[in-house]
Amino acid sequence: MGLQTCSLNLNRGSKELQPHGTVEFPCAGFSSQYTDRADDAIPWHWHEELEILYLKEGSLKLQIPEKTIPLTQGEGFVINSNILHYAAADPYCKLHSIVFHPSLIMGNADSVFAEKYILPLIGCGRFDGCRLPLKDEFTAAFDALASDAFGYEFTVREALSRICLTLYQSYAADRDGYVRPDQDSARIHKMLDFIHEHFMENLDLTLIAKEAHIGERECLRCFSRVIQVSPMQYLIKYRVTQAASLLLKNPDKSIAEISIQCGFESPSNFSQMFKRYYRCTPREYRKLNPEKQK
Repeated sequence: MGLQTCSLNLNRGSKELQPHGTVEFPCAGFSSQYTDRADDAIPWHWHEELEILYLKEGSLKLQIPEKTIPLTQGEGFVINSNILHYAAADPYCKLHSIVFHPSLIMGNADSVFAEKYILPLIGCGRFDGCRLPLKDEFTAAFDALASDAFGYEFTVREALSRICLTLYQSYAADRDGYVRPDQDSARIHKMLDFIHEHFMENLDLTLIAKEAHIGERECLRCFSRVIQVSPMQYLIKYRVTQAASLLLKNPDKSIAEISIQCGFESPSNFSQMFKRYYRCTPREYRKLNPEKQK
């Protein structure tokens, strides 16, 4: 199998759609390098798989709801299933990661591995993520994925199973059928979905809050608790990243057309916001990335 190329394909609710591995072996390894450029950030997203990150070089700022976790060289972190997360290099990192579906470890949902260990673990209210407990096992699994040698699947599954068992033991006190409260996550999913679908329109705080059936103050608190930015800051950044993509995909379109298409009041306002995140103007961005243009 080897290592896969790291790219995100998200639906409107920020769920990642890219398959990790195959149906027969739902696990994939990634080796990627990131800088602190805006287009290098890993946007807020979630997936059913668990994810393990390991910093081979540099530093990374990882965020999960209500928490910011700085990682430096030699440190790792495990993110639970269905947990929103975001990451950005600080200012550079080389990242190794493994993303795997719980079914890789537990088999079918009626197995003892599922009922006794994995389902209680991923449903544990206290386990949104934690520092990687067994770095040697991660390295063994990652190296096996990279080598694609005969029988690597056994090595990967064994190493990841040991990590999952250690996590289960760490969170044993919370395992008795306790399911993670998800009111904030459900609200954020609805509001992100709404922003992603309507970002080109004239949105305001009232409209965003209404989508989750909450007031403006609770909307602000919810965004602050979960992803640590305000709704309007998230909207502006999302508009800018969508515009950056369109600048390269549509080289014949004018900057003014793209600014209007992405919901900005004027080309000058668009250029100002774009420069804040990308450290260059939209025109300069096109010139700096000719190889990415389609």
